[in-house]
Amino acid sequence: MTVKPSHTTGVILPELPPLSLYIHIPWCVRKCPYCDFNSHQAGPNLPEDEYVDALLADLDQELPAVQGRAISTIFFGGGTPSLFSAAALGRLLQGVERRIRFATDIEITLEANPGTFEQEKFKAYRQTGINRLSIGVQSFQPAKLQKLGRIHNGDEAVRAAGMARAAGFDNFNLDLMHGLPEQSLDDALGDLRQAIDLGPTHLSWYQLTLEPNTVFWSQPPELPEDDILWDIQEAGQALMAAQGYRQYEVSAYAQSGRAARHNLNYWRFGDFIGIGAGAHGKLSFPDGRILRTWKTRLPKDYLNPAKPFKAGEKLLPTDELPFEFLMNVLRLTDGAEAELFTRRTGLPLAQLAQARRAAEQKGLLQVEPDRLAATPRGQLFLNDLLQYFLN
Repeated sequence: MTVKPSHTTGVILPELPPLSLYIHIPWCVRKCPYCDFNSHQAGPNLPEDEYVDALLADLDQELPAVQGRAISTIFFGGGTPSLFSAAALGRLLQGVERRIRFATDIEITLEANPGTFEQEKFKAYRQTGINRLSIGVQSFQPAKLQKLGRIHNGDEAVRAAGMARAAGFDNFNLDLMHGLPEQSLDDALGDLRQAIDLGPTHLSWYQLTLEPNTVFWSQPPELPEDDILWDIQEAGQALMAAQGYRQYEVSAYAQSGRAARHNLNYWRFGDFIGIGAGAHGKLSFPDGRILRTWKTRLPKDYLNPAKPFKAGEKLLPTDELPFEFLMNVLRLTDGAEAELFTRRTGLPLAQLAQARRAAEQKGLLQVEPDRLAATPRGQLFLNDLLQYFLN
């Protein structure tokens, strides 16, 4: 569809981007010491029905942003979405589909804990239309799981993959962390080999970082030295490549054709509606506006009918669009076709010319006229690369 020029930004978008939906479930059994996500310890009774009602009411307020598009992907994140029953999530999905058309090949992902309680629900989740799981394993080793504050054990993590497959999920991700307290190269590769043996279609493999406002930030554990971290990174990437898991993003590896479509839409500067406590969204409009939005963080406030769902929004100024676009696209190992910049921002590619040349000369950006992609060095020093595109 053709998009009119913006009276606010002067940007003309040739088309609206693909549309995804992010749904945030903010409760966990216990907050992990490394977690800086918007998650809250669950009480004995989760307000499933009330929260589903609130999510649908929140979505109703976002419907003007749909602009006739179908939803191509849905992602249930958290928190621990698998604490919710299949009945609650099924009612929610039915409500969403009544409001917005689903693409015929829609990808619907649910983040799940590998604990036995969640495993018992996998078949019922599959019957609701959820067709992809992302299972938060983090490690298979008891000592490491204990350090991370995880409530499952390694045996449960192994069983979870089998249960997912038995429930009909032929597409699932395993989340793994490396650079864990006192972790050796052998420890890290042992976790990876165990994960690969379980046959996931996708691996998210990312380094533990100490984030503000977490227990680990105020009480930092002893992490491996930089030389060990580098050895783990190199050996782990080589192992996954040898086993058919291609790196396509900073911390994402997939079998052929199994990249996470929801996350690809983020990284290619697509649109996404965010509903739920603390959810974020990015939305493009026919008048050319591009908005970042965010919702009320605390569940009790989100569930309070006297309070608004939306906590704030920011119109992206034209001069920030190059950085915003490239901050996402350059996370992809292949980057993106150069013309996507104009399709997503409405700005001429020539606007990047000077910064591109400077980044290319420093060996941070690939010298490819038709593609925007970081070099291997640029991937390692992504923040340095992005500085070239700040106004």
